[in-house]
Amino acid sequence: NNFLFLEFPTKENKMAPKKGDKRKSAMNEVVTREYTINMHKRVHGTGFKKRAPKAIKEIRNFAAKTMGTKDVRIDSRLNKHVWSNGIRNVPYRLRVRLSRKRNEDEDSAEKLYTLVTYVPVASFKGLMTVNVDAE
Repeated sequence: NNFLFLEFPTKENKMAPKKGDKRKSAMNEVVTREYTINMHKRVHGTGFKKRAPKAIKEIRNFAAKTMGTKDVRIDSRLNKHVWSNGIRNVPYRLRVRLSRKRNEDEDSAEKLYTLVTYVPVASFKGLMTVNVDAE
């Protein structure tokens, strides 16, 4: 019983070489950006009494995903704006400023955290994601 083993090309050796170190350095730098978050689609299908809490969780998830930090801190003014129409009627869209900052606590596991603040705007028409110069 002689078996012939053929080696087929696997996914690993077909893919382009990874450029990991460039992306890692970009994720470690301090940066501030303004985003518009569509809250309407994120709380769609959620029961009335869970809409505002779900919206806060979704803002947290959005910030963690876009900025690549696990530690996300939400400003009290943003929280007040989300809750301004009550627990049921979350604003359809939010303009937020995400700031990736260095953690001052040496004992914390995360080196960076994201601060999410509210940016009041008259209209959301034509707004794009903007890099903000650090004040």
